[in-house]
Parts: sequence; structure tokens; C-alpha cells
Amino acid sequence: MNLVEEYAKKHAKTGDDIPKFNVGDTVRVHYRIVEGEKERVQIFEGIVIARAGAESPEATFTVRRIANKEGVERVFPLHSPRIEKVEVAREGAARRAKLYYLRDRVGKAARVKPKHRT
Repeated sequence: MNLVEEYAKKHAKTGDDIPKFNVGDTVRVHYRIVEGEKERVQIFEGIVIARAGAESPEATFTVRRIANKEGVERVFPLHSPRIEKVEVAREGAARRAKLYYLRDRVGKAARVKPKHRT
């Protein structure tokens, strides 16, 4: 077993640690940040515009939000030990796997319709 596989096996999160969220959902990612010798948790809230790698050790998801009238995207490794938790704030109805078209939209046009529960 090589070093990458060993690391992935050690830090892999189980199904209980990973909430079920899809592309189009609005999530809050609680991410641990190290500044010098201090550690703090920063919350990054936005729409999931992409997921890659399913549940594999290399899996990632991209979250986009608008901050100061500027679009900000951040790619998070799903199994990162720095991710405290991922909360699903709102489920969105997406009809495609990647929502890259949201990059060209501003304001109300950049919203994703909520998922209807029946």
C-alpha cells in the first residue's frame, strides 16, 4: 500500500460523517483554519455547483457564493480532516451534474429553485 492510499484509509470519513447533499443544494461548510498557532472554524456558505469523485478518497465538491458583489468559489476535499461538518441549509432542484452556468449569472438569476417535497 502506498502512502496516498494509507493516508486516505486513515482519514476517510464514514457514511455517518458525510451528509447527503447534491449539486444545487445550499450548504454550510465548517472549515478549520490554522493561523499561526491559533485554530478557528470558518463557515463558508454557498451553492454546491460541482461534485467529483463520488465517495472516493479523492472526492471533492465545489461551493460558490457571492461576497461583496464578487463570485467566490472554493473546492473542498470531501474527506479532509479540516472539515468539521457540512450542513445542508436548503435543497435545490438541479437538472444537471455541474452548475457552471451560474458563474455567468448575477442576482436573482443566480438562484436555484428549491426542491419540491411531495
